[in-house]
Amino acid sequence: QVQLVESGGGLVQAGGSLRLSCAASGVILQLNAMGWYRQAPGKQRELVATITSGGSTNYANSVKGRFTISRDNAKNTVSLQMNSLKPEDTAVYYCNARNVIGGNFWGRGTQVTVSS
Repeated sequence: QVQLVESGGGLVQAGGSLRLSCAASGVILQLNAMGWYRQAPGKQRELVATITSGGSTNYANSVKGRFTISRDNAKNTVSLQMNSLKPEDTAVYYCNARNVIGGNFWGRGTQVTVSS
């Protein structure tokens, strides 16, 4: 199994920045896509950004130009730099990783709160 541990959440004012990090450990086969999802109260979990092992990225329209995802394949880590944060970015952010044999893993989540 793969364990994912997120860090870096917190409270920030609108317009501020936060950086989330996620480290994978355990029985790690080659990880394919890694990414971040978020879930606001009363809403479904939604994709924020993903990145493949080759570095291809995909972003939700709502965060394009403000968030940047990156990963370190050697260290099995993925990060999310969040700039120009808005109150609507408030959510629990979850790290996700998928390996080459179809395993799909989630972290426990980290709270991001953006005050207006």
